[in-house]
Amino acid sequence: MRVIFLGTPEFAVPTLQQLIDFPHTDVVGVVTQPDRPAGRGNKLQAPPVKVLAEQHNIKVLQPERLSRSPEIVQAMRDLNPDLIVMVAFGQILKKEVLNMPPQGVINVHASLLPRLRGAAPINWSIINGDTVSGVTTMFTEAGVDTGPMLLKKETNVDDEMNAEQLARILSVDGAYLLIETVQQLIDGTLVAVRQDDSLATLAPILDKELGRIKWQSPAKKIHDLVRGVVPWPGAFTTYNNNTLKIWKTKPGHQSPNESSQTLSVGSIQRTPDSVTVMCGENGEQTVELLEVQPPNKARMSAKDWANGAHIKTGDKLG
Repeated sequence: MRVIFLGTPEFAVPTLQQLIDFPHTDVVGVVTQPDRPAGRGNKLQAPPVKVLAEQHNIKVLQPERLSRSPEIVQAMRDLNPDLIVMVAFGQILKKEVLNMPPQGVINVHASLLPRLRGAAPINWSIINGDTVSGVTTMFTEAGVDTGPMLLKKETNVDDEMNAEQLARILSVDGAYLLIETVQQLIDGTLVAVRQDDSLATLAPILDKELGRIKWQSPAKKIHDLVRGVVPWPGAFTTYNNNTLKIWKTKPGHQSPNESSQTLSVGSIQRTPDSVTVMCGENGEQTVELLEVQPPNKARMSAKDWANGAHIKTGDKLG
């Protein structure tokens, strides 16, 4: 089966590798985003999917926008694909691409559809405090993640897992699920099920302001936000009018001691071994800071930051 693969980031690499290794598929082309400047030198860096494709001498196409690149669409058509597989491609396909392969376009989506349709399902799963996440294979249609579902695989999410860690798990789960899906397609046993739109929720693209911590929120909600916006946009607050990034936290429920009852929301409570912040509507809960990053410095333990910055009980964040 001749396959064109659409995808860009590291999340898509395991699926491409599985398609390359699978004896019943021949990856004849890869469509990915253009090389982008990255790193200190701002040098052009190839997308991870392109790197893997070139290692296997697979033709690579890199349109800025596939919908505005008729020459790329024609190049895809010339490759005569039986199937298109899409993973984290980040663009909505037009009918001329959707109708191109006789076996359709199969997408690997990082949620248990119809929940969390959209660009950032992994992040929103963590932000929402989900204890179960997963991947779904689906036939792609013109809407945003609205196509018929094929196969699903669930995975448990614990309170310490962040979005980056969940992405690594789901990228591998999705790769194996895609191969199972393709095998059933070949065998003629694949069954598509329409989504129940009434159960749909959205996972919109993230923006930088989403990472701003609101200390009036419950401790668990703050903790889930911190986990969910790793690595970008990252959770942050302010201290002395400077941005302080928050990389890792531990939620509490009650104030750590009676003296802290006089502290307002966003105030720091210091002990020899911990740095906690009063949170909740009335400051009745706490979040312990475990790992932070001051401006122009590397990530460090909250205790080291507090010692170096001479943080004391009553100092305010936010």
